[in-house]
Amino acid sequence: MSELVQIKYLNTHQKKHSVLNPEIENNRKPEWLKVKLPTGENVAFLKQLVNKKKLNTVCEDARCPNMAECWQRGTATFMILGEICTRSCGFCAVKLGKPVALDYDEPRRVAESVKVLGLKHAVITSVDRDDQKLGGADIFVMTINKIRELSPDCKVEVLIPDFKGNLEALKLVIQAKPDILNHNIETVPRLYHFVRPQAVYSRTLELLKISKSNDLITKSGFMVGLGETDDEVYSLMEDLRTVNCDILTIGQYLRPTKVHLPVQRYVHPDIFKEYKHKGLQMGFRHVESGPLVRSSYHADEQSV
Repeated sequence: MSELVQIKYLNTHQKKHSVLNPEIENNRKPEWLKVKLPTGENVAFLKQLVNKKKLNTVCEDARCPNMAECWQRGTATFMILGEICTRSCGFCAVKLGKPVALDYDEPRRVAESVKVLGLKHAVITSVDRDDQKLGGADIFVMTINKIRELSPDCKVEVLIPDFKGNLEALKLVIQAKPDILNHNIETVPRLYHFVRPQAVYSRTLELLKISKSNDLITKSGFMVGLGETDDEVYSLMEDLRTVNCDILTIGQYLRPTKVHLPVQRYVHPDIFKEYKHKGLQMGFRHVESGPLVRSSYHADEQSV
């Protein structure tokens, strides 16, 4: 998405759909969004391991604000299928471009890293690979199977793309029976054109519905601060419950660079608590809601 389009988006939607906090007008983040830099023995060990195994983590590639906390705990979210994405989502810091061929040795290296770390819950996500017929679903399956071979007590959560609605690809992942199947809805339907231009809101709901109908624990998440209203947030949550989504994550959108969509509001932690309260009332079995929450934040605590 071009800078010009983003500026137009900001001008037209700020006035109609968002009440801005003073911190945004002054280009300042509120206190509750300040995070520590990733340092310490666990961080150094993880970085060395990831480099040695020639792997990618969404922690680094997507500039996750929780990297310090998670890496200190000895956990990381592995990003498979390379580091270049075929989509141009307006919020994401992962590289966009023409990806290289799939790496069929990647599942082994991921599984070996999971074993070295002694993980009890591994989260595997990926870039979008729309250049592939199956969207990389076969690599997901190989990764799930290899982790279970080397670490049979480790639970496996996958955060998958929509595979462009390819049911064959989705079926492959479902048949591998991950402990949790996650696919993020990301934002309210009104903002999809700006936030997820190559995705379809109804397609995400259908993916979650099919996964749940195959007896999987399903999970989804979205960001706030992109111009949505609270009424739209609650409507989105109701849509997820309509397809029996089990687990929900809600976090604050933070602009990675100036070429990404602008933040339109910083949502107060008290509002995130209200989102969680409403979500539990709706029937989600677990809701992780807070300014710094991301898809895999405290994921090991959600599979119980």
